[in-house]
Amino acid sequence: MMKKYRPMILLTSFLTLLPLFIGLALWNRLPTQLATSFGFDGTVQGWSSKGFTVLGLPLMMLAMHLICAMVIVVDPKRKNIGGKIYLACLCICPIASVFLAAIIYGHELGWSLNAGRCAMLMIGVIFILLGNYLPKTRQNYTIGFKLPWTLEDEENWHKTHRMAGPICVVGGVVLLVNGIFGNEWVMLAVILVTILIPTGYSFWLYQKKHQ
Repeated sequence: MMKKYRPMILLTSFLTLLPLFIGLALWNRLPTQLATSFGFDGTVQGWSSKGFTVLGLPLMMLAMHLICAMVIVVDPKRKNIGGKIYLACLCICPIASVFLAAIIYGHELGWSLNAGRCAMLMIGVIFILLGNYLPKTRQNYTIGFKLPWTLEDEENWHKTHRMAGPICVVGGVVLLVNGIFGNEWVMLAVILVTILIPTGYSFWLYQKKHQ
């Protein structure tokens, strides 16, 4: 699998590192300390050195990206992981890295970006991306709702992920719309709903089958 998707891994790795190259290009325009932690209302809550922000953060994101790529490759049930869902997972770290860079560099360059709303938009995009592919995933140990009863029963896995997919898509759309209003409680509610409802449904299926 790794050899087959090597070009995509290289491309997504480059995109993950893109903020590093942008940071080096902006190096002389950036202060020695950069705002790297923001409240939902956009207020700065934490700072990091320029070296760590420009070099460290993208390298950390790259490490996470490569670990995700490798974990899927060594999954004992990797044959059940379709190419499309694998590609979708490869896009998560690049999207997060670019969004994070836009927030940090944008703040220093005087752009009127709200960190909380940008985070909500990023999560919304990721939810929609995953929601489109979750119903197509088959049993594996890496992607999806990896619960004891879903891994034990292929039918339970299939039904759980067919339900979770549309919920994730709807949740992602809600987050994109809520990005206009910036209500952090809506984001928390969406995340909880997309996790708890499929989990509860899969457990109900398990209990129903074993009664």
